[in-house]
Amino acid sequence: MKAGIWVRALIRRAEVAGAAAFVARKGDETAGVVLIKLSTLDGRASVLSPTTALDGGRLWMRATGAAPVDDAEAEAYIARQLSYDPDLWVIEIEDRDGRNFLDEPVE
Repeated sequence: MKAGIWVRALIRRAEVAGAAAFVARKGDETAGVVLIKLSTLDGRASVLSPTTALDGGRLWMRATGAAPVDDAEAEAYIARQLSYDPDLWVIEIEDRDGRNFLDEPVE
């Protein structure tokens, strides 16, 4: 599935559930990798990064660690990733409960 279509679907799922979600940085429309920043609106955030599971399916890892980090630390992680991949998408989801609205597992 093209990245742009997948991103729009994720944003729609979040908005339908009452969360705010938006494209913080638009990447390549067809094949850009997507990072998701989950902000709990208390100055803390987590960044989710896609990876491939052993069975070949998509899996998301908590790139900034198991617990939310300071927002500045999450932004620094994203900036480092952008320096490696300029086609990267960054989607920010703002939800006090930290819901991610993904269909795939998060580890």
